[in-house]
Amino acid sequence: MEFRTIIEPFRIHSVEPLRLTTREHREQAIRDAGYNLFSLHAEDVLIDLLTDSGTGAMSRDQWAAIQHGDESYAGSPSWHRFAGAVRELFPFRHVIPTHQGRAAEKILFSAVGGPGLAIPNNTHFDTTRANIEFTGAEAVDLVIEEGRRPQSEHPFKGNMDLEALERFLTDRPGTVPLVMVTITNNSGGGQPVSLENLRGVREICDRHAVPLFLDACRFAENAWFIREREPGHGERDVADIVREISSLADGMTMSAKKDPLANIGGWLAMNDDALAERCRNLLILTEGFPTYGGLAGRDLEAIAQGLSEAVEHDYLRYRTRSTAYLGDALHEAGVPVVRPIGGHAVYLDARALLPGIPPLQYPGQSLAVALYEAGGIRGCEIGTVMFGLQPDGTERPAAMDLVRLAIPRRTYTQSHVDYAIEVVRSAAARAGELRGMRITSQPSALRHFTATFEPV
Repeated sequence: MEFRTIIEPFRIHSVEPLRLTTREHREQAIRDAGYNLFSLHAEDVLIDLLTDSGTGAMSRDQWAAIQHGDESYAGSPSWHRFAGAVRELFPFRHVIPTHQGRAAEKILFSAVGGPGLAIPNNTHFDTTRANIEFTGAEAVDLVIEEGRRPQSEHPFKGNMDLEALERFLTDRPGTVPLVMVTITNNSGGGQPVSLENLRGVREICDRHAVPLFLDACRFAENAWFIREREPGHGERDVADIVREISSLADGMTMSAKKDPLANIGGWLAMNDDALAERCRNLLILTEGFPTYGGLAGRDLEAIAQGLSEAVEHDYLRYRTRSTAYLGDALHEAGVPVVRPIGGHAVYLDARALLPGIPPLQYPGQSLAVALYEAGGIRGCEIGTVMFGLQPDGTERPAAMDLVRLAIPRRTYTQSHVDYAIEVVRSAAARAGELRGMRITSQPSALRHFTATFEPV
């Protein structure tokens, strides 16, 4: 681009009001929510960076596609358009729609998981790990060492540690039903995985006769980073890179609430006929008929259109640059962030910013609360609250304590991001005043969604 200014490759067609609140109001609201940002009323949030999942703005053409939604129970034209759009990028034999990504995970791991089994990943995210552990299987993280160091500048920090994967499959013969790779690696800072690394994972899986599945929620952003960072791919079309990525896998799970630009939906896809039959039987039991899978026909239409928009180069250039704009500004201001900046979010390194708060007093939660109190910014703790509780009920510090500022797609303007920069800088300037948190109540799994806290 000739000019430095990042412009949105779209015009605003409809607007939604934001509610401005005082600090006193926010302090009371977060107390009432048990210091859990998931429990806040959304209207009490000014800039909502809790998640990029299902929170983006759909396009004019997606809204128009909704009008084509056919709600036939079986064999709807909307289903065929959806399946065709999926296979255009991910040419797996079997495409099984679900109401969102965690439903695809639930079905897949119910079919292949169980006690004594283990599923390695670069890094499992929260619902993936929970669905694996619910079956009694073990969820194992094998990201490269650079992926565990927030300040390292490796271009593909989401890569799988190939030597560790080789050792693991050698040491655990017959106990690994599949290997999974998450693109981009959400838990590790939204970091991409290189094509070279995926080819290496594929070769190892072939040697051990273990299938490879993708958690592909942010496939387009990952493909864009391959185009931008991996030698030999700078002139390629993103859709072509996506097709090569999918050719290296035997199946995938997808939340269509991320890169496919929809507000709901997902799918499970694979080539294995027998596994697909088992998964469809579970789908019918819990989600719906195989040609709608818990979704309305209008949702299938919105996803199909979103898939074509997700791989547009102008959009992806804007998407990654606008995220980097936030991350680079905070880095230059001295706020520790995961480097390099990922595609969908900026991750604040709460453990580095708050060294006086031990991991088991949840520095990420303390920082997330401080951001909300300071300026109505809602982020998400990605650390010991989310990952510290073990299946046996014990607790240990997570590898990192981060606060994710996830940017909804096509939703906020540069002035919103500039405001968020000011709020984070203000909260960081008061880091020495922040206190740790203790948990006052929690469920036995996925506790970050509903736990309550109080300041230490």
